[in-house]
Amino acid sequence: MRLGHRAGHRRQWWFRLSAPSLPSAGLILVDEINGFCQVQGGALAPQADNAQVTRMVALSDDVARCFSAHARPLLAFIDSHSPGVPEPPYPAHCEQGSGEDELVAELAWLESDPHATLVRKDCINGYIGAIDPASGVNALQEWVGRQRLKTLVVAGICTDICVMDLVLTLLSARNHGLLGEVSDIVVLEPACATYDLSAESVAALGLPAPAIHPQRDAHHIGLYCMASRGAIIASQLRPLK
Repeated sequence: MRLGHRAGHRRQWWFRLSAPSLPSAGLILVDEINGFCQVQGGALAPQADNAQVTRMVALSDDVARCFSAHARPLLAFIDSHSPGVPEPPYPAHCEQGSGEDELVAELAWLESDPHATLVRKDCINGYIGAIDPASGVNALQEWVGRQRLKTLVVAGICTDICVMDLVLTLLSARNHGLLGEVSDIVVLEPACATYDLSAESVAALGLPAPAIHPQRDAHHIGLYCMASRGAIIASQLRPLK
């Protein structure tokens, strides 16, 4: 039985959708938390039901449960900021103690799953956010090395922001021998999502024009940038064995 869903978009001429096999893979979920995914869950959360976000959460849950059932390693990034510490250009979001920096209900089971590692970060780029400021130890690098991974499968939100920043950094780290045996970085397209902010909404909020963020186009821009740097863009995964 194949794991995954068919991709929902069809403007795919610039990257190749594939179904990679996963002989030695780990799954990374990026920021699937209340502050980004729960309807009206925060300043950067969808204000109404969003099909792309709903699809992402459902498929991420399916894939994560499959990895766990096969005793494969999972890592979930959680955006979590100290109250009152800004992250320009975004408004205050996912502050500690607010409930925004908690996994969505569908993925809350990861908190007690023996195969899951949770990493709280206070910046867009999870690779940087995984560095302990006191010790300098990078929790992501440690996890990759400890599990002796060869493939990293990435899913989450936002396709063109936190997911893209992480994937581009992973690709550079791989190229410079910082990720041990990792050879492939796979982005599971249907399990990624971004947000929608129309020109009308931007005007109503008094934001500058660059804040306009069409969801469909931004999603594809993120995928394009990752594919152009060497990431594998996948619509599904072959069965785990």
